[in-house]
Amino acid sequence: MRAQNSATAPMTIAVDATAGSAPATATATAAGSAPLQGTLLALLGVVSFSLTFPSTVWGLESFGPWSLVAVRSTLAALIAGAFLLAGRVALPERRHWAGLAVVAGGVVVGFPLLTTLALQTSTTSHAAVVVGLLPLTTAAFAAVRTGRRPSRTFWLAAVSGAAVVIAFTVQQSGGVLSAGDLYLFGALLVCAAGYTEGGRLARLMPGWQVIGWALVLCLPLTAPASAVALALEPVHLTAHGVIGLVWVAAGSTFFGLYVWYRGMAAIGIPRASQLQLAQPLMTLFWSVFLLGESLPLAAPVAAAGVLVCIAVTQRAKS
Repeated sequence: MRAQNSATAPMTIAVDATAGSAPATATATAAGSAPLQGTLLALLGVVSFSLTFPSTVWGLESFGPWSLVAVRSTLAALIAGAFLLAGRVALPERRHWAGLAVVAGGVVVGFPLLTTLALQTSTTSHAAVVVGLLPLTTAAFAAVRTGRRPSRTFWLAAVSGAAVVIAFTVQQSGGVLSAGDLYLFGALLVCAAGYTEGGRLARLMPGWQVIGWALVLCLPLTAPASAVALALEPVHLTAHGVIGLVWVAAGSTFFGLYVWYRGMAAIGIPRASQLQLAQPLMTLFWSVFLLGESLPLAAPVAAAGVLVCIAVTQRAKS
């Protein structure tokens, strides 16, 4: 593979305005559809992420926590590597590797490991507290990293949405913080950093390449870690365990982050991050449907409040 250089950068071709109105109309139409497409892609990423906690619980039926995290990252890296090789994708420029390392440390290793350890003692509904805080934390990271300052209306809606989610999840868990909360709050910070850096890089290269190279970057660590963890932790293969592993590797880690970063690049990190306010409620639905957990009566009220906050953040200046 060869390193990218300025010769491979996209070229912009000027079009004479007197040549006719059709090109201008087509450009305007494409520009108008970009935010909608970006929103839909980001939402698809949120749906994929909402299955992560239930799938992790399934995966823990067959694997230990360290095995599950190492094997999921290794499988996702092999999938990403196959796509990169098939597309003959050039190596990223040297200046992008530091950002890719942040993505790798945050969303490939840090978040999966910390949340998997937390889910050994926490329920999926309690762990949703992390996702409830993640949109606000990501927006804050993005404001510091990119220098862009969303409007007061945006911040008010974002904080309100986070408050609704936190109040709902803490109330339904009885207000008792579990021992896994330190893992969850740590996961929140590293994931927000990874999302922010990945969203920035997705403006410079395709989103699937961002997560693809981040996964490949971790392969020298995750491959031997998989072998060691599988040798030390017991493995009891079940249908649920295998399905859970496959989803967190191919669905959440590769596909979910691919569409997520594409969406973030199209509509901006702050706006995309607020779509994740819906993720805890989606996770609760999957917890009921897949894990048999009971659905709190306050869920419809919380869902309505979150949807209002999402609508405001999407219309506010960000």
